[in-house]
Amino acid sequence: MKKILLFINLIVFSSFNIYAQTASTTSIAKSLGLFVFPSDGQDQATLDADEMACYKWAIEQTGYDPMNPTKVEAKQADTSADGSMVVGAAGGAAAGAAIGAIAGDAGKGAAIGSVVGGLKGRRAKVYGDAAEQAHNNEAAAQQEKALKENFNKAFTACMSGKGYTVQ
Repeated sequence: MKKILLFINLIVFSSFNIYAQTASTTSIAKSLGLFVFPSDGQDQATLDADEMACYKWAIEQTGYDPMNPTKVEAKQADTSADGSMVVGAAGGAAAGAAIGAIAGDAGKGAAIGSVVGGLKGRRAKVYGDAAEQAHNNEAAAQQEKALKENFNKAFTACMSGKGYTVQ
């Protein structure tokens, strides 16, 4: 019984050891989506040290750290009331009064027109706010992308300067 348990433990621990040995380490360049070739015959230890030095240098140059990226917040659209409902109601009341005068009851026409105009003004405000927020979100995403691309340029320049081919 002891031999069987010992054998099972041996198999389990050896499989963990094999897995640990096959787990590859990810380089900084790979995490950035870049491929680095040591054109001057640098060994792996030199490559790792140069990647770390260039990573730190690129952070200093750009102020951006891709491992801890700065979250660019989109400007929030102003969703507070701005009078568009009142303006819409006034326009609707005027149009409704004119139509109501032709039909014989200007007051009723103005009341109906003000409600319809107010709703139309409010709907236009909500649509405009949503469009503004979508634009702000897109601008923030573009800014984040530009920060990452700028960092990659700095990292690539440093690695190229140290004798590596970077793609």
